[in-house]
Amino acid sequence: MRITIDKLPRTVEEPLANAWLLAGDEPLLIGEAADAIRARARAAGFNGRELFTTDRSFDWSELLASCQSLSLFSERRIIEVRMPSPRPGKEGGGMLARLAADPPPDILLLVMTTRPEGETYSTAWFKAFEKNGHVVLAWPVEIARLPRWITERAARHGLVLETEAASLLAERVEGNLLAAHQEIEKLALLHPRGRLTVEDVQAAVSNSARYDVFQLGEAALEGDAARSLRILEGLRAEGAEAPLVLWAICRELRGLAESRANPGGPQGYGPQAERRRSVLRRAVARTAGLPLESLFVSAALADRQIKGQGRGDPWTSLTGLVAALAGALPAVPPAN
Repeated sequence: MRITIDKLPRTVEEPLANAWLLAGDEPLLIGEAADAIRARARAAGFNGRELFTTDRSFDWSELLASCQSLSLFSERRIIEVRMPSPRPGKEGGGMLARLAADPPPDILLLVMTTRPEGETYSTAWFKAFEKNGHVVLAWPVEIARLPRWITERAARHGLVLETEAASLLAERVEGNLLAAHQEIEKLALLHPRGRLTVEDVQAAVSNSARYDVFQLGEAALEGDAARSLRILEGLRAEGAEAPLVLWAICRELRGLAESRANPGGPQGYGPQAERRRSVLRRAVARTAGLPLESLFVSAALADRQIKGQGRGDPWTSLTGLVAALAGALPAVPPAN
């Protein structure tokens, strides 16, 4: 069975499956999900635990041997496998498919990895977990949902956040759920079981925003000029490389151009691919009169500036390009 992270509390109360796959890019959510499964497993008598971390030199036969061996005291065990990538390779995929399809009765197999890629969903090992156990997907919390997520998380600590306070905290920790969790715990220590205002959050919360180039491109596509320019400034302050920022913007420009030509949008599987198609559909409607050729010309100028072949500051050009894509400036190609 495939479920999202919010369905896990109810799922772990059901008869315990022997095969679990946790996948996603949010360390906080993955870690909390693993804790919940371990706690439920310990209550069911799985008192032992063995941990494996896969890499290029990992010997998958060791995992099989551990699963098939009897423990010294015949105790039930959790076999935990941490995969840095959802690509275990042919041998690893075959081993995981075999173990997920028929795990020993005294073993609970718990595999953790990053966000599934498009082809991951059709692999035999992924399908084996879906059919015989549970696949738990932890998707990033969208910026629009982050204030509500923060409000609900704060309520667990007995805190009541005013709407503006939750929005401010979401802005300060943009995209970083672990930082949000830590800030909420700090607020709970400072204001036990209290009602928090914007002023309370401003006084206590540091700026823990985690900026990345994918957030930048998506914010610009959504027409959120203030957020996209804030992310761009954050990337620059954090020392991001200008070529990487330009690549992210051009990625969205190409996606927008392709979506104009093909309303079906990019190919792919899973919620993330559908979410990107939805973002691009909205961007196509919003930018109906926007001449993309001008934006590509501006991107080419920024590229020349980055390479030292054009006059001017590339970050200034990137700022204008982001603002134009977000709709804050007219898309006028540079004179040079």
